Amino acid sequence: MRDQFQQFFERPDTFTLGVCNGCQMLANLQAIIPGSEHWPRFVRNLSEQFEARLSLVEVGDSPSVLLAGMQNARLPIVTSHGEGRAQFESSAQREAFFRSGLVPARYIDNYGSATELYPQNPNGSPDGVAGACSSDGRVTILMPHPERVHRTVQHSWHPEDWGHDGPWLRMFRNARVWVG
Repeated sequence: MRDQFQQFFERPDTFTLGVCNGCQMLANLQAIIPGSEHWPRFVRNLSEQFEARLSLVEVGDSPSVLLAGMQNARLPIVTSHGEGRAQFESSAQREAFFRSGLVPARYIDNYGSATELYPQNPNGSPDGVAGACSSDGRVTILMPHPERVHRTVQHSWHPEDWGHDGPWLRMFRNARVWVG
């Protein structure tokens, strides 16, 4: 299985999205995913409990093919996990990760700043880390759930100009564009 997964990740015509448990799984496969050498693992929330709420993230300036054109967007997103805290093996790994520009999203506070404060950051991840992506952008892992808020009706409130599509639908449209 390891060889098959490694061959998949090495193919230039594939992309991968891992959400929540998929994020954890792919973070644990980091050794066979090209361009992911500084990724953290995702472990138990600092609150020591399952967290389920609507959180706010800012999409980062990363090479993620799924988040293309969404940079700097501040968007509501569903959080639903008990083990979502990014944990780095060392401060050197943490510094390398942030220098790499592979942070596709961060939990932010109501001022738009990356936060470690609970409850805005539901798991206590350093600097608000909400996921990671590979250096070529073909693998994106996110702890929160964009697939749960891709339609406007899935939001308790939204601007009138959103129409039927929520802003996270763009991620899935980006996937379609990338496939061709």
